[in-house]
Amino acid sequence: SFIRDVLFSRFDLPLTSVVLFFTGPWGRCMGSECGPGGSQSRAVWCAHSEGWTTLHTNCDQTERPDNQQSCFRVCDWHKDLYDWQLGAWNQCVPVSMRSAGVQRPAVCTRGDEGIQTREVGCVQKANAEPAEDAICEYFEPKPRLEQACLIPCPRDCVVSEFSPWTTCSKTCGMGLQNRIRFVLAPPLFGGSACPNLTEFQTCQPGPCEGEESLYSLRVGPWGPCSVPIEKVRERLRERGKVKDPETRELIKKKRNRNRQNRPGGKSWDLQVGYQTREVTCLSGLMVSLVLVSSLCSQETLPVTFQACVMTKDCDVTDWSEWSACSKECYDPNGPKGQRARTRKVSQFPIGGGADCPELEEKEPCSPLGDGVPPCIVYSWKTTEWTECRVDVLLSQQDRRRGNQTGLCGGGIQTREVYCVQSSADTPPNLGSLRSKEALRPVDSDLCLSIPPNTTQLCHISCPVECEVSLWSAWGPCTYENCQDQAAKKGFKLRKRRIVNEPTGGTGNCPHLVEAIPCEDPSCYDWLVVKLEECVPDNERECGPGTQIPQVQCVNSDGEYVERQLCRDAILPMPAICEVPCPKDCALSPWTPWSLCSHTCSGKNTEGKQTRARSILAYNAGEGGIQCPNISALQEVRNCNDHPCTVYHWQTGSWGQCIEDSSIPASNASVGRTRGDDATCSVGMQTRKVICVRVNVGQVPPKKCPESLRPDTVRPCLLPCKRDCIVTPYSDWSPCPSTCQAGGNTKKKQYRKRIIIQSPANGGQDCPEVLTQERECEAPSVCQGYRWKTHKWRRCQLVPWSVRQDSPDAQETCGPGMQVRAVSCRKQDGGQADVEACLQFASSMPPLTQPCQLPCQEDCQLSSWSKFSPCTADCVGVRTRKRMLVGKSKKRDQCKNHQMYPVSETQYCPCNKYNAQPVGNWSDCVLPEGGRMEGQLGMKVQGDIKECGQGYRYQAMVCYDQDNRIVETSRCNSHGYIEEACIIPCPSDCKLSEWSNWSRCSKSCGSGVKVRSKWLREKPYNGGRPCPKLDHVNQVYEVVPCLSDCGQYVWVAEPWSVWKVSNVDLKDNCGEGVQTRKTNIAFKYEMGNVMKVMILSSAPQPCNGNSTRERSAYPLRQPGEEKGCPSTKETEPCKLNSNCFHYSYNITDWSTCQLSDRAVCGNGIKTRMLDCVRSDGKSVDLRFCKERKWQMNASCVVECPVNCQLSDWSPWSDCTHACGLAGMRRTVIQAPQGDGRPCPSQMEQWKPCLVKPCYSWRYSAWSECKSEGARCGEGLRFRNVSCFVSDGSGQQDSSLVDDELCGDLEPSVDGDTHIVLQEPCTVPCPGECYLTDWTVWSPCQLSCVSGDDLGFGSVQVRSRAVVAQDPENLLQCPEQELEARPCTDGQCFEYKWRTGPWRGSSRQVWCQRSDALNTTGGCPATAKPMADRSCDPPCTKPRSLCTEAGVCGCEDGYTEVMTSDGLLDQCTVIPVLEIPTAGDNKADVKTIRAFNPTQPEASTPGRAGRTWFLQPFGPVWVDEGRDFSVEKNKPLSVMKSNNIVMIIKGQGDSTSNIGKI
Repeated sequence: SFIRDVLFSRFDLPLTSVVLFFTGPWGRCMGSECGPGGSQSRAVWCAHSEGWTTLHTNCDQTERPDNQQSCFRVCDWHKDLYDWQLGAWNQCVPVSMRSAGVQRPAVCTRGDEGIQTREVGCVQKANAEPAEDAICEYFEPKPRLEQACLIPCPRDCVVSEFSPWTTCSKTCGMGLQNRIRFVLAPPLFGGSACPNLTEFQTCQPGPCEGEESLYSLRVGPWGPCSVPIEKVRERLRERGKVKDPETRELIKKKRNRNRQNRPGGKSWDLQVGYQTREVTCLSGLMVSLVLVSSLCSQETLPVTFQACVMTKDCDVTDWSEWSACSKECYDPNGPKGQRARTRKVSQFPIGGGADCPELEEKEPCSPLGDGVPPCIVYSWKTTEWTECRVDVLLSQQDRRRGNQTGLCGGGIQTREVYCVQSSADTPPNLGSLRSKEALRPVDSDLCLSIPPNTTQLCHISCPVECEVSLWSAWGPCTYENCQDQAAKKGFKLRKRRIVNEPTGGTGNCPHLVEAIPCEDPSCYDWLVVKLEECVPDNERECGPGTQIPQVQCVNSDGEYVERQLCRDAILPMPAICEVPCPKDCALSPWTPWSLCSHTCSGKNTEGKQTRARSILAYNAGEGGIQCPNISALQEVRNCNDHPCTVYHWQTGSWGQCIEDSSIPASNASVGRTRGDDATCSVGMQTRKVICVRVNVGQVPPKKCPESLRPDTVRPCLLPCKRDCIVTPYSDWSPCPSTCQAGGNTKKKQYRKRIIIQSPANGGQDCPEVLTQERECEAPSVCQGYRWKTHKWRRCQLVPWSVRQDSPDAQETCGPGMQVRAVSCRKQDGGQADVEACLQFASSMPPLTQPCQLPCQEDCQLSSWSKFSPCTADCVGVRTRKRMLVGKSKKRDQCKNHQMYPVSETQYCPCNKYNAQPVGNWSDCVLPEGGRMEGQLGMKVQGDIKECGQGYRYQAMVCYDQDNRIVETSRCNSHGYIEEACIIPCPSDCKLSEWSNWSRCSKSCGSGVKVRSKWLREKPYNGGRPCPKLDHVNQVYEVVPCLSDCGQYVWVAEPWSVWKVSNVDLKDNCGEGVQTRKTNIAFKYEMGNVMKVMILSSAPQPCNGNSTRERSAYPLRQPGEEKGCPSTKETEPCKLNSNCFHYSYNITDWSTCQLSDRAVCGNGIKTRMLDCVRSDGKSVDLRFCKERKWQMNASCVVECPVNCQLSDWSPWSDCTHACGLAGMRRTVIQAPQGDGRPCPSQMEQWKPCLVKPCYSWRYSAWSECKSEGARCGEGLRFRNVSCFVSDGSGQQDSSLVDDELCGDLEPSVDGDTHIVLQEPCTVPCPGECYLTDWTVWSPCQLSCVSGDDLGFGSVQVRSRAVVAQDPENLLQCPEQELEARPCTDGQCFEYKWRTGPWRGSSRQVWCQRSDALNTTGGCPATAKPMADRSCDPPCTKPRSLCTEAGVCGCEDGYTEVMTSDGLLDQCTVIPVLEIPTAGDNKADVKTIRAFNPTQPEASTPGRAGRTWFLQPFGPVWVDEGRDFSVEKNKPLSVMKSNNIVMIIKGQGDSTSNIGKI
């Protein structure tokens, strides 16, 4: 860069055009104080546009950026002052609008991908003033400014099909017909608006006779209710009058009497007023005229006034003070209490006024203060664990199920869990019985924490068998007691030791010492350790001599002891030996004495042992000692000369531990055995000890050595007595309240106690009775509230001042209004506050009703009585009556019984009942045992019966002759069909027994041995699964094994005498042959050899430079002129030839081995150790370098724990009058390992008794009628009636007598506000109006192909326009549409449907997935073609234009084409009948079919299938085809449903048919 700078400066090149200033990022804000006083810097440099930097002076200095600026130094405490302010997301903008290259898809399916942005800035929290983003970024990254969004596809409005055309709006002249449709889905997301919901067409039934009536009488709506001014003035005057005392007293008494009937005083302020309406005459052009009787002629004009009740809204008092908290103790972690406040009604709503607000308000609370006691705390307690059980883990095929004694290993134990009240001071100690507190069980629901486990895995130690070593050799004859040698009685002993200590002590081991009586015992003797070298006598170099023995004093056990103890023993004499002179015969040393041939001596057996020597060199020349003969080369001596009478002590098993009366009680304490149990005493155990002679039996004790006699008595710990401990009885379970359904039946209540410690060792037994039950006492009356209605007051008419101007006005009769009071009562009749009835009773009875004061000419009758009872069904009649009331009895016109009937008669109902099953069958339910009601504890049973024969139930429903449901008892039915059923029992995986172990894979060294099981039966019905099997359905167990390489040894007899082959008779020497016999023998049969795992040091490893040597020593000095050979030989070490390396080979761990009596749990895994020579041969372990190895390790086999379930809970209550009952159970122990899995059915249900479900329902609204006028404001009415159903919702309800709903609260679909009339409008002739709102459409989800797009659901309703006169169409209102969001919407799909072609057109329509035909909803781009045309047109008979746009033929006809490819004619296709097996006719008939697409019905016995013959032409069959026809014979071909049939030519006797 320096060279470039020089060049540019020297040649004045224009640097500024290519050199610019560049800046780095601003560094961290630095400063001594927090806030705006900091400063930050950045790097600024000058660089060429190509990227290399240059001097600052080469850049324009006027454009140099600042390298330092002031900044805001952020500190940690600024986090509380500044934060990011997030703006709202802007509208979703399509990606195609932001990116020019992105094309919007032509057809929108799911929606358009878009992006929406928002503003994000750092602000001060206090005043939202903007700040630098760097301040907020110091604490938190800047939130994202944009995100992806989905713009939903526009959804057009969807409407239904049009209804049929209405009748003509006029009976004569020009009218209109309407047909309407309704909206199914509103337009969404910019979709097209709804089309017109109404279509009009003119109609003209006929000309009008005479002049058409153009005027209609119209009534307006009722005005507001008001009180006449005269009444207000009169009430004010009444208040202003001063009455005398007597009058005031009478008024006071009357008011008090009325107040009793109207509790609440001013809250029942009922005022009867009046309201009026306007009556007008309307012209056909909808112009309102003054009421002109000549234009709107009518006999009676409508009433323009009526009585009403002044509307008053509900008014309430202020809130009372908060009540005390319902929780009176302090518990910060427990549930909170509640406190409430109330307010009273000061004015009840009257005349449709606003309803009362809530009169009670509650909020959670916790009592506070120093005097608040702590709450009672409930905690879980547990009983003792039961004994460990292994049998529950056994599989179904396990043979040990038959004999479960001695099972060990992994098992399961259980306990019971119950809830108790505990002190809050001490934490609950679950399951501990140390303090033996026996707390009273309470309801388990009071314990809120998770209950402890009721089951756990446990382990029973498997018994270890006693293992002993081999017998040692017989010892010397020794005194029975070396301290007392006066008896002169001796024994020879042999011993063995315990290799593996058994479970329960050494008492279960066989005897360890055997004795043989002997003579001349001694306790100590000299042992010859070795003989020293032979020393010739008289200090000569050769000849006879002696060997001095080296001796050691040993005891009878062979242990070295002090030499002075052998002072009485005979010291071994020196041995006579001979060092051969040069001419003497040279003999080898004696071999060691062989093993004794017998272990003892008897009449027929005698122990012998031998030794031998051999001639190494014959005597040389005269004067040398001659070699001995052959017999002198062997020696034999007696051994084991003791008799074969072996004795030993035999012990029996220890007896029970009993009290030892010889030990004072004060000394009997040996400490505490467990926990806080009482101190236990020392007892004693005895056993039988006898002397036994081997192979004979018991002998007198003196035959056995008394000093070795085992103990017959030993001390023991007496087990502590443990008494049974039970909890106190729990509280009695609550009796059901009479408020519940069925409370009249006698119920029982229960209580229980729980065993928390079982008795042991003679302790006190548990009580037999653990549960108690008793009848519930007579139930008390439930506290409830009811409304009491008082008498209706007199009927109040509209004031005379209002109605006096009306025609036919009478002063004392006509319609009016009457009021009454209601009060609140308890169920027992006592008075109660009105607020209690508002809260707990049914809806308030009406306070007002319209009434009629009869006029003089009116006839008055009482209400109808009830029908008289019928004596029997279908027999006789029943009647009901009413009577004339008041003055009507004397009026003749009222006695006209045809107009005013006073009795009604009807036939008695002919009730016939039939029972039918209803609903599904219940689950198969096993018979229940006695189940205690109420859950005071959770007890676990090991084996719950889950299979076998049970019963299933189906509900019966009883119907009357009108197919209405009635009580089941009418059909003499118990309400159920019961049927036996089977719950299949689970079958576990069944494997074979283990095979025998295979032989060890190696005869020398470490190998493996294998055994296997194979699959016999797979599991089913939820049985225990199989272990992992291989491809041949077997499971293997492999353990290492070790074959002792030295288990077989060579046994050699002594060498024979030399046989010199080339004898030099002079020297009697030379080469010869010496032989001996050898045999292979099992090492451990060669005497009592015990294998010891002590590894000796290995020899030095051999390498290329090492040698080995051997040495010899002279047995005889050389003769004259003879020399001894070298006494040392050396040879180089060659690997794997004469020297070897040795290394350990250790096997893998075996599988976990269990005891034969165990299923799972703790086991042992083993491995084997092998010493391997470098040539691969396994050798004795002593050759390898000594090292410690762990050969055994503990392991665990997972227990196959079956899924354990709780007992079935009691049956739940019926969900409703016609519901279903169910019971539940829960998993207590999840399955583990290969255990049986949990069943899928964790709940059961069975039907309840089907009872009739009665309910109040509305009838349909009546037509709107405006009384006394042709149109205008009117009323429509409906009734509420009693219906019955079976509650399934699948059957329509049936109308029944209202008496059957008498016990129900008047409510319809849960709404207690019964509305039986509502105002409506009757359109006047020619008037254009809107229909009523349609019902809300089904809730529709925004989705595509069943996938929810996440835009929610919507439902819609609409009002269409109805017009009656063509002249008034312009005055019609706009159609209306309402949409609202909803939940649980359905996903509807819209698809195009097509009809068959009719000529060149067909019908095409859109259909919703619920089979509703619609307008809109289907994509317009995918609309199928509705019209088609061909060129030239299809004019041939039976021809039509196909979808491909060419002429074709109708079904049943085939095309015959011209040479230029045009349709020539349509020919009928002949029909073939294929003979069936039962048809004897072999020929093929041809008939004409009038409609080939619908063949004639086949005759009986025929296949009923028709084939159409098409002229395919002849087919020639080549060789090799799969058809049984003659070669080169023509065949006929048929085709139907894409199956081509080949039929042989005529004249053949059979028809062979095949497929191509």
